[in-house]
Amino acid sequence: MDNIILIGMPGSGKSTVGVVLAKALGLRFLDVDLLIQEREGALLQRLIDSRGVERFLDLERDAILSLDCRRAVVAPGGSCVCREESIAHMRRLGTVVYLRLSLEEVAGRIHNMASRGIALSPGQTLADVYQYRAPLYERCAHITVPAGSQSLAGTVEAVKNALAKGARPS
Repeated sequence: MDNIILIGMPGSGKSTVGVVLAKALGLRFLDVDLLIQEREGALLQRLIDSRGVERFLDLERDAILSLDCRRAVVAPGGSCVCREESIAHMRRLGTVVYLRLSLEEVAGRIHNMASRGIALSPGQTLADVYQYRAPLYERCAHITVPAGSQSLAGTVEAVKNALAKGARPS
């Protein structure tokens, strides 16, 4: 096993599951959102507000393309699938695991839409984003794990089991 890349909608648990999974497997944990904030010297929401969604997606793509890691659990932002180059690089880096939630579960977990740093264009709703991204997550993922109906420990265990069952496709 090399890298594990956790993808999914905001609120799916990429960072939370990622930290616990990395610890359980003895791997490093990398959060791409924190990498972007460190590089740009600003919070995600400020970057989206000041530079716009498209420029933010480019910053996210650039951060993902800069990743050259081994033995890590990587949590990119929820919009990581919005650039083809990002998808291709994540799939080369390791096993991509989609933490799948329903729209209702995502909405129930996100309580700070205006400040969370979600790449929403003006007038776009969470439902619009979900409808656009869900097929992209499915296409990008090597493995899909339902993440909504269980505890954090249950999700981590489900990811570990899925990884153990399925060798990464070529």
